[in-house]
Amino acid sequence: MTTYVALLRGINVAGHRQVAMAGLRALLTHLGLSDAKSLLQSGNLVFRAEAQSGVQLELLLEAGAGTRLGFRTDFFVRNAEEWKSVVARNPFRQAADRDPRRLVVVFFKDSPVAGGVEALRAAFDGPEVIRAHGKHAYIVYPNGMGRSRLTTALIEKKLGTRVTARNWNTVQKLRALAAS
Repeated sequence: MTTYVALLRGINVAGHRQVAMAGLRALLTHLGLSDAKSLLQSGNLVFRAEAQSGVQLELLLEAGAGTRLGFRTDFFVRNAEEWKSVVARNPFRQAADRDPRRLVVVFFKDSPVAGGVEALRAAFDGPEVIRAHGKHAYIVYPNGMGRSRLTTALIEKKLGTRVTARNWNTVQKLRALAAS
């Protein structure tokens, strides 16, 4: 059995796509996944399953959510080793120590389009700093994410893929949950 982390995009935000974490855990059990645990109310799951690709599990979870929960949303799945790599590759360790709420990891549904990261950097002139690697990016939001013009919509437009983001505190809590 392999441990996986799944992130849902855009649930329980501003009254939209409301779902209880118990309902998500029940969905995973119904789909044959085991040891489902949730973290916070924003769609962070850890579970175990026979080894599969993240894409296979994303498709399974997205179809299950549509059928059993009545809404469509994107799932972003990484196995525990991939999650450890996300943590280990953090290029902003000082920012993580100073204020982990202002360091965000952005997870991509697919690899960004060629030149997408450069186009993203060129599309705004704020104080944010971006480093991308594979299917995720690290962004320091010195003034907070809520005040930034570097929005999820802009990121998706320039990278040509859907995204979801978690702050460093949540990334670390999910790492610990996946390791337990």
